[in-house]
Amino acid sequence: MNPHDATKQPGAHLVAEMLGVEDPWTLNIAYRPGDPLYRASTLVIGTAHELDELHGRVTRATQAALGVLEPVGRGEFNGSPSSYTPLRSAVEQIGRLVSAQNAAYERLTQSIFAYRRLLPEPDAAPPADAAAHDLNNGQVSGRDDDWAVSADLRLRALEAVEAGGLRFHQSGVYGYISLSDARGERPADRVWPETVQRLVADGLMDRDTSEGLYRPGQLLSLTPKGEAALRDARTATPRVSAALNRSSTTALPGAAADPSAVRATDAATKPSHSR
Repeated sequence: MNPHDATKQPGAHLVAEMLGVEDPWTLNIAYRPGDPLYRASTLVIGTAHELDELHGRVTRATQAALGVLEPVGRGEFNGSPSSYTPLRSAVEQIGRLVSAQNAAYERLTQSIFAYRRLLPEPDAAPPADAAAHDLNNGQVSGRDDDWAVSADLRLRALEAVEAGGLRFHQSGVYGYISLSDARGERPADRVWPETVQRLVADGLMDRDTSEGLYRPGQLLSLTPKGEAALRDARTATPRVSAALNRSSTTALPGAAADPSAVRATDAATKPSHSR
């Protein structure tokens, strides 16, 4: 459950929703200064603070403008240009603040994406080029979101949807996306909503659009194309592991055989010179 109220702290709420952390302000304490993840997480904290501060300013400016708007609504203005000056100033100020808030929101989402791209994959060694090609099943298109289906992100998302209960959410206010499992909790195995969004666009998953996009969220299912991709990925995984094992055990051309074996062969084949 997200502990931050989106109507009061949209920055903190967004970080908690997209990264699954309760305290966004301590995101960087696990890293040392100089670590790319320290810089990336510090940027997330700073932009979240910026968004929250601007949100507060928009709220206060709007509350102050209500005093100006009420007489207008009652028809008490005389129509002269000077009588509308306070109203015009209030509207212009709110417009500037909302524009700045939108820009801060965009910076925050970009900083979160940049931070997540730097996170190490759990229990996964970088695959060889051939292995990566097999696991991705040819998903190399040069798109900006290709990172979302790299390595085993694609396979994990397909398996999570096959298991059932995975739902896709999107905020109607701020537009951010998130996932929940059958218990209504964030998936613990780092299935990313950007991966799901890409696989839906690629025709590998379907969303139940008869349900609310934010609540309860749209239930995800595999399409026939997605089921085939999952079978192919599972078939490719043992094949890749076997190929990597062979590459680590097969002697290179021209490499010497085991010296002890050579000595044993020599002893067996060398003619005796006993007299």
